[in-house]
Amino acid sequence: MTLPQRSPAQAPARPAYGQLPARPAGLRQHPGVGTMGQRPMAARPPVPHAGAPRPAAGQPAPRPAVTFLTVAEVAAMMRVSKMTVYRLVHGGELAAVRVGRSFRVPAPAVRAYLDDARTDAA
Repeated sequence: MTLPQRSPAQAPARPAYGQLPARPAGLRQHPGVGTMGQRPMAARPPVPHAGAPRPAAGQPAPRPAVTFLTVAEVAAMMRVSKMTVYRLVHGGELAAVRVGRSFRVPAPAVRAYLDDARTDAA
């Protein structure tokens, strides 16, 4: 038993890749609704960005951002090898955070270590 074949005239035209299909003539778009069913930008409520100040209604003040450095970056700053930085981290002399299988060192910890490690040469 064979299946009936469709003729090419019955197949609907497909839009090109990345193009939206044409709207049927009988459908209207609702007012205030943009493409993909979204409201236009003017009708959306404002969303505060990450750096925006928070309202003072019982919320704590935002913390300053901490910059984390890789072991290679710390080694370049201190002009030592990566192995020396790993020894400092594992010995507890330099604070670090483990992320997966690697370490990240807070920039203030590097500054604090360098400030404490200074010696006066006579």
